[in-house]
Amino acid sequence: MKIGYEAKRVFKNFTGLGNYSRWVVQSLATAYPNNSFFLYSPKITKNPRLNFLQIFKNIIVRTPASGWAKLGWRSWGVVNDAQKDDIALFHGLSNEIPFGLKHKNIKAVVTIHDLIFLRYPQYFKFIDRLIYKFKFTYSCKNADTIIAISQQTKQDIIHYLGIDANKIEVVYQGCDALFYQTKTTEALKQTKQTYHLPDTFLLCVGTIESRKNQLLIVKALKLLPSNIHLVLVGKATHYKQVLETYINQNELQNRVLFLQNVTFTDLPGLYQLAKIFVYPSVFEGFGIPILEALNCGVPVIAATGSCLEEAGGPYSIYINPNNETELASKIILILNDDALRQNMINKGKQFALNFRENKIAENLISVYQNTLLKC
Repeated sequence: MKIGYEAKRVFKNFTGLGNYSRWVVQSLATAYPNNSFFLYSPKITKNPRLNFLQIFKNIIVRTPASGWAKLGWRSWGVVNDAQKDDIALFHGLSNEIPFGLKHKNIKAVVTIHDLIFLRYPQYFKFIDRLIYKFKFTYSCKNADTIIAISQQTKQDIIHYLGIDANKIEVVYQGCDALFYQTKTTEALKQTKQTYHLPDTFLLCVGTIESRKNQLLIVKALKLLPSNIHLVLVGKATHYKQVLETYINQNELQNRVLFLQNVTFTDLPGLYQLAKIFVYPSVFEGFGIPILEALNCGVPVIAATGSCLEEAGGPYSIYINPNNETELASKIILILNDDALRQNMINKGKQFALNFRENKIAENLISVYQNTLLKC
């Protein structure tokens, strides 16, 4: 079977949607070597995290011809190239598919990650909301099958876009295999020195923005013993100023560390050095950092209200995203109860096995095969 992918984010993005796109392609290429996987991207970039592409002979990369052909290729021209490549099914990995697939008799699948721009429009510019609404609606109405990355996202697609539930399949995502590996004592020591990490710290990984709700952790920190620190890893936005104002007003400067340029290969070490991973996001489509933490053997505290229970499983702890007192009490509970902490680590690792590559790849191929059978 020849499968095509809208692969812009495979080559351009090295966080959320890009991680998902690379993970899907690599997982499928590994599990199904007899299939061919065509990556259609407007541009190819160089990055160590793309080195896997050179390993697989069943992954083929396609780019547009030079000159005017590049204009609109991702939305229109790619369909002609897919037809020439005899693609049976085209998968839009990041919320959209090109126009005209039906006219070329190419079946289409689209992955919808979340509809946060509809649920929380205040976080997005007006023009961005219009563009997203058009692209997402078109993709969901014209794709033969929609993949939702969580039950929460499926319900949002039904609610906000009016799509028939029978058209939507939930296929969870996983995280990079880098997070499965336990770091050596020496490697952890080096990571600690490199980033000047404290001995006892809470960790949160994600863009520093209001939706991620890092202020709740900072407020909880004020209620905790002074030997407990907080490490926030992620790209800064203007929301960081809100955090810094609170930190300065409450004399927490020496207990909060912002890290913005952590290399991907160093991330597992930060997780494994942390005492607890805290993820109080107001809303997510899934919550990959939670899965990364579970694989690294870190107890997780996350917020209720979206899909984080799906990512964290029954042995993580969930709190009201507006209640710093509750968060502080749960942190103390875990830190003071070794048996509870170890149980959360062991059960969390076991739960994370549900999201390994072979299982997800099998689910994806099943979706593809069922889509090809549709009239």
